[in-house]
Amino acid sequence: MVEKPKAVVLLSGGMDSCVTAAIANRTHSIALLHASYGQRTERRERRAFDGIADFFRAPERLVVRFDAFAQIGGSALTDRRIAVPDSGEALAPNAPIPITYVPFRNAHFLSAAVSWAEVIGAIAIYIGAVAEDSSGYPDCRPEYYRAFEALVREGTRPETRIEIVTPVIAMRKSEIVRRGRELGAPLELTWSCYQSDDEACGTCDSCRLRLQAFSEAGLSDPIAYRVQVAR
Repeated sequence: MVEKPKAVVLLSGGMDSCVTAAIANRTHSIALLHASYGQRTERRERRAFDGIADFFRAPERLVVRFDAFAQIGGSALTDRRIAVPDSGEALAPNAPIPITYVPFRNAHFLSAAVSWAEVIGAIAIYIGAVAEDSSGYPDCRPEYYRAFEALVREGTRPETRIEIVTPVIAMRKSEIVRRGRELGAPLELTWSCYQSDDEACGTCDSCRLRLQAFSEAGLSDPIAYRVQVAR
């Protein structure tokens, strides 16, 4: 039996990263990395990560902390003085970058993933970034990941070869839901809400996007919501 090559998967505990893990698991032995950065739903996301990691029986898991984000602030996800928007305005076409954007967050996550990948001999890093049907975060664009992969080549050992893989980046959220169902990904274990860690609020941008995705996919979302607001 041929041993699968190893890949690090950045797993937030959300729907996109869960489906990304399911995709990576088909061709690679996955090592799962979770980042805690002082976000409002930190504990709930960690619970989602643990459940998904158990589902995939991932033998290698790493949880890293980025405490500086709470000190830096500037995002409704890390600064409780800033309200999480629930109007849905951030999801309108040509809307400005929303206040839920955490400045340059994904660069920190990817840097930790690259360090770990180089140590454990992983040849790829999978991240569930989505460009088209998302909140317009600048660090979710394809060109961002192409640039980061070039940086990895310049900043690692000469023999190191690590590919940055973004398998859902061009998908709509509804396509991600369908793909997850096809692969048997445990969507019932995932968490997407920006502001609640008991029952999903149903009104924040992330909840709205998720609810719309399941509706467009013709499927029922397996998690509970306080309210369900159409996008």
